[in-house]
Amino acid sequence: MKPISVSARDFPDDFVWGSATSAFQIEGAASADGKGPSIWDSFCTRPGAINDGSDGKVACDHYHRYREDVALLRALGVDAYRFSMAWSRVQPAGKGSWNEAGFGFYDRLLDELARNGMASHLTLYHWDLPQALQDEGGWLNRDTAQRFADYAHEVKRRFGDRLATIATHNEPWCTANLGYGNAQFAPGVADLKQSVQVSHHLLLSHGLAMQAMRAVPGAARLGIVLNQWTAHPATDSDADRALAEWEYDRSVRWFMDPLFKKRYPALALRAHGANAPRIQEGDFDIIAQPLDFLGCNYYFRSWCSAEEPPRPAPAPHGTTDMGWEIYPEGLSELLLKLKGEYPLPPIYITENGMARADQVEGGRVHDPERIAFVQGHLAALRDAIRAGVDVRGYFLWSLLDNFEWNSGYAKRFGIVHVDYATQQRTIKDSGYWYRDFLSGRAR
Repeated sequence: MKPISVSARDFPDDFVWGSATSAFQIEGAASADGKGPSIWDSFCTRPGAINDGSDGKVACDHYHRYREDVALLRALGVDAYRFSMAWSRVQPAGKGSWNEAGFGFYDRLLDELARNGMASHLTLYHWDLPQALQDEGGWLNRDTAQRFADYAHEVKRRFGDRLATIATHNEPWCTANLGYGNAQFAPGVADLKQSVQVSHHLLLSHGLAMQAMRAVPGAARLGIVLNQWTAHPATDSDADRALAEWEYDRSVRWFMDPLFKKRYPALALRAHGANAPRIQEGDFDIIAQPLDFLGCNYYFRSWCSAEEPPRPAPAPHGTTDMGWEIYPEGLSELLLKLKGEYPLPPIYITENGMARADQVEGGRVHDPERIAFVQGHLAALRDAIRAGVDVRGYFLWSLLDNFEWNSGYAKRFGIVHVDYATQQRTIKDSGYWYRDFLSGRAR
C-alpha cells in the first residue's frame, strides 16, 4: 500500500506508544530455573504440528537477553512495553507452590523497564497453559478457571503497583477456536463442542481473575485483550450477508456480549445448537466484571463469501506474508461499530502489525511495506479517535521477530530482525521509522 501522511501530533498528548511481545514467542529458557512445561512445549514435539519443525526452547533467548531488548525499546523511544508472563515459569504445575526463581525474572524485567522510563503492561495468559493443568483437562475443565484466578491474584499481589495494566487473556478466540476447534494451535484438539465450552470457561476465568485481582491492592488497571475484525459480505447476496452476520456473531459478539451484556449472541447460540456451552447460574454475573480497559488486536477484516470456491477478498492494499488482506480502514470501522454497540471502557490497540519475508542486506533491513502498513492503520486510528472513540494507546506488534506459533520461525512480524543462529538483533527500517515518528510527539 502507498505511504499515508500521519503524525504523532495527530494523537492526544498523553497517548501511550509501545511495542509488544509474548512469553513463549521470545523467552526461550524452556526448562531453566524450575520452569515447568507448557502446552506449547508439548505441542512442538508433535510431528507436523509446527510448519518448520522448530520449537520455543531458545526462541529469542529473551530470558537471558532482556536487558539488551529493553535497551532496544529505549532506543526506539517507546513509552511502554506489553509482554506476557509464562504461567508455568512462576507456577510450574499451574497450582500449588510458586517458583520464586521464575518470579525473579519478571521482577528484574520490571526493574529494567522502570530504570529506562517505560511503563509495563502485562498479559497473564498468552496461550501457554501449564501442561500439568492440561493433563487434568485444561480449559475444558471448569476448575482451570479457578486455578487461573489464583494465579492472577498472586501476580497482582506481587506486582500490582509496578504495572500500568494487567490483561487477563490475550485473544481467547484463538485459544478456543485454534487450540480446540481445528487443532492448529496447542493443545491440538479438533472438536467444535469442546471449543465452544472452552470459550465459556475462558470467559469465566477472566471474570474470576478480575474478582481475585480486585480483592488485593495495587494501582494496575485491569482488562482483557480480544482479537477483533469487521465481517464484510463479498456480495449483496442473502447468503453472503448471512455469512457475514454469523461470522461477526461467532467471533466478536461471542466474547463482547458476555462481557458487556451478560449473554451470548442469539444467532450464534442458536447456530451452535447441541454444541452450545454448559452455563451455570451466575456465570454471566461473574464474567461481566467492570473493565478498566479493553485491548483490541486488529490485523485484517473477515471477507465472507458463500460461493464455492469462495470469492477472494479484493486486497487493494495487498496482503501480508501470512496471506492476510491489508485493510486499514477496517480498524476505524471496527472501533466505531463497537462504540455503537457497547458501553466501552478506554481502549488500547494492543496488537497491530504485519509479517514480511525480511532479510538483512548490507547490515540493514528494508521493509517499506511494513512502514506503509503502520502508517495506514495509524491514520485509521486517528480517524476513529476524532470520531469519538476513546483510544488511549497503540502497541506495535512485534518488537522482535519471534516464534510465530505453528508457523515456527518462518514468519517475521518484528520491527527488530533476529538472526536465530546468532541472536543478533538488527533494527529494521520500520523500527527507525517508528522511532522518528515518536520523536515528533508533543512534550
